[in-house]
Amino acid sequence: MPADTLESGRSTPPPGYSAVFRTPEFPSVFAAHLLSVLGLVVAEISLSVLVFRVTGSPLMSALAFALGFLPYALGGTLLAGIADRYPARRVLVVCDLVCAACAAAMVLPGTPVAVLLALRCAMAFVAPLFQGTRNASLADILGPGEVYVLGRSLMRMVAQSAQLVGFGLGGLLLTVLAPRQAIALTAAGLLGSALLLALGTRDRPARAGVRTSPLAGMRAVLGRRRLRALTLLFWLPSVFLVVPEALLAAYADGLGAGTAALGLLMCALPVGTIAGELWAGSALSARTRSRIVAPLAAVGLLPLLLYAVRPGVLLALVALLLAGLAHAYTLGLDQWYVDAVPEDLRGRAMTLLSTGLMTLQGVGMALAGVAAEFFPVHRVVTGAGVLGTAVVLLLLAELRAAAREEERLKDETGPAVK
Repeated sequence: MPADTLESGRSTPPPGYSAVFRTPEFPSVFAAHLLSVLGLVVAEISLSVLVFRVTGSPLMSALAFALGFLPYALGGTLLAGIADRYPARRVLVVCDLVCAACAAAMVLPGTPVAVLLALRCAMAFVAPLFQGTRNASLADILGPGEVYVLGRSLMRMVAQSAQLVGFGLGGLLLTVLAPRQAIALTAAGLLGSALLLALGTRDRPARAGVRTSPLAGMRAVLGRRRLRALTLLFWLPSVFLVVPEALLAAYADGLGAGTAALGLLMCALPVGTIAGELWAGSALSARTRSRIVAPLAAVGLLPLLLYAVRPGVLLALVALLLAGLAHAYTLGLDQWYVDAVPEDLRGRAMTLLSTGLMTLQGVGMALAGVAAEFFPVHRVVTGAGVLGTAVVLLLLAELRAAAREEERLKDETGPAVK
């Protein structure tokens, strides 16, 4: 047995998710996250229903939903510098209050549809700043080590679970409440989130007081070779992973599957992702999570190749679950990322990371729809698995090259420092 295995066998077991909640500030951050995510999901459904009832237009109703994504890239790019220029608690509370005010304005009777859509845009515009600042502040609250990785994992799982539960909850609420009343609950939830963050977290100074342009902030993050490769390793696999999700309705219809089968298929990928993260976070050590990043990332999209045989519901379900389970590599990738980001860039880096992730997922869905106009759905998904795997392998090679370059530079500068 290798020496490092023996050594790890004598070491203390991984802390597990319970260690995150033993950090005094984290319960408030966690509860605020849950309130805001559930509230926003309910708002998306309620606003879409409200706009349809006012206009009778399916297009306007769909637009109300899509506007939750469209301003994301613009807001994340223009506002990223604020995450480091002002204290994190202040940024988070102000973002929550802005969103709560927008939701409250939607509740007012007689608000024109154009204003409703503009308010939805405003909420989406500040969302990447909020997410990036929160993710960066987690490293301040939990430290940039293993507990931070577990905290990030918990927040991701809550977001995915809340979306699954939130859509059902929103539909249930709309059976007993009018859409404006449901949106009022969103406003209350966002106010509760702001209160939890204001009272439950410590005020910390800003990381960097220097004002920089949005392009300068992007260059500061993406201009570093290793950090750029890590960022792309978060971004690009998601472009291909959303392809089967985007085409599920069309695929299920082609199989003649009913709505129950479609619902199962829609849940498969997020359920697999949550299960993979739970396993990696609770059963694996930090060293093991780091070791599985490259192999799991390399094979993570290969389950989509099962679509080559135009699988039935059961085999498609297996393919999506396996693709979700492979997402366990993101815990190790989180640790690599926070280790690679200088502290004074952390807010900008995290904001750009979440902005790119959300934006490129939308791009992936759109490209999937375009491709499916010309090719059968099962071939589009298979092609996404092949092309995505090739892209991931190239990114892993670039990451290794960047690591070798850093080591060479350290070796070259080491004697001069002495």
